Amino acid sequence: MSDNGQPFDEIELKRMRWRSRRGLLELDIVIGRFLDRDFDTLSIDELHAYRELLTWEDTDLHDLVNGKVDVDAPHLQSVINRLRRA
Repeated sequence: MSDNGQPFDEIELKRMRWRSRRGLLELDIVIGRFLDRDFDTLSIDELHAYRELLTWEDTDLHDLVNGKVDVDAPHLQSVINRLRRA
């Protein structure tokens, strides 16, 4: 597994894509568009941020993506913005 600042190997990237499958259809649709449009262009720091977001509960992540809640975590903001545009 990648340490912060280190490149991700192909296996870890595939694992992240697999973990992107969610239990909420609405969230699955948004994340699917994000994966298609943005995932391959994420920086290493953004990949770490996205991996952190994947640990969130579906309802919390759904509320974050829909702008119902915000989080004071600057390291996540770039990925959150991309998810919100997806």
